[in-house]
Amino acid sequence: MTDKTDFRDPKKKETEKLVHKLVEAIDEHPDRVNNYYDLGSLLTRLNDYQQAEELFMKALGIFEAKGDQTAMNLLNYGLGNLYYEVGKVNEAIKLYNKIDDPKLKADSYLMMAQSYMKKGQHKQAVAYGLTAHELRADDPEINQVIGDSLLALGEFKKAKEYYDVILKRHPGRADTQFNRGIVAMVLGEPYKDYLAQAKQLDLNYYHKSEERLNDIEKTLRATQNKD
Repeated sequence: MTDKTDFRDPKKKETEKLVHKLVEAIDEHPDRVNNYYDLGSLLTRLNDYQQAEELFMKALGIFEAKGDQTAMNLLNYGLGNLYYEVGKVNEAIKLYNKIDDPKLKADSYLMMAQSYMKKGQHKQAVAYGLTAHELRADDPEINQVIGDSLLALGEFKKAKEYYDVILKRHPGRADTQFNRGIVAMVLGEPYKDYLAQAKQLDLNYYHKSEERLNDIEKTLRATQNKD
C-alpha cells in the first residue's frame, strides 16, 4: 500500500519545514525578537490565529520583562496585523498607536489607515494615510489607501492623483487600474482601458468588483437623465 504522505502538497511540506525551522530558531536564540515575529507572522498567514496570538503574547511578556521597547514595538505591530486580519480592528488600532519606533512608523500609520477604512471611517483613513505618505511618498500601498478613501468620500479628482502616482511605477495592480477606471468614468474621462487592464490582470478581482461598477453606471445614467 502506497504511503499517502508521498502525495502531499509540496507547498504544505515546505511551510511545515519553515515553521519547524523557526520554532528551532526560538529554542536556540530565545533572546532574538525577529524569530518570534517571523513565526507569529507566518502562523497568521497560515490562518493559525490562536497559536499566533499565543506566541505574540508570550513574546511580549518576555521582552516587556526585559524593558526592550524596540522588540515590543515589533511584536505589537505583528499582533496588530493579526487582529486586523481577524477583524478585531479596534484592538489592532490600539496596538498600532503604541508603536514609536521610527522604522515602523510609516507601516503602522498605513495599517491605521487600512483599519479605519475597514471601519468605514474614511476621513480618519485619509488622515493616517497622509501621515504615512509624509514618511514614504512613493509607497504604492500608502497611495492606494489614500486613493481608495478619497474615492469612498467622493473626492474623485484627488483620488485620481494618488492612483496616477501608483500606475507610473506599478501598472500591474488590478485594484489601482479598476478604481482609476471608476474615477475616470465619474469624471467623464476615457475609462475602458483601465477596466480592461484590471480584467486582464486579475479576473477574480474584476468579477468581485463588477457590481460596484454597475451601480456607478446606473447612478451616472440616472443623473444624466435628470439633467
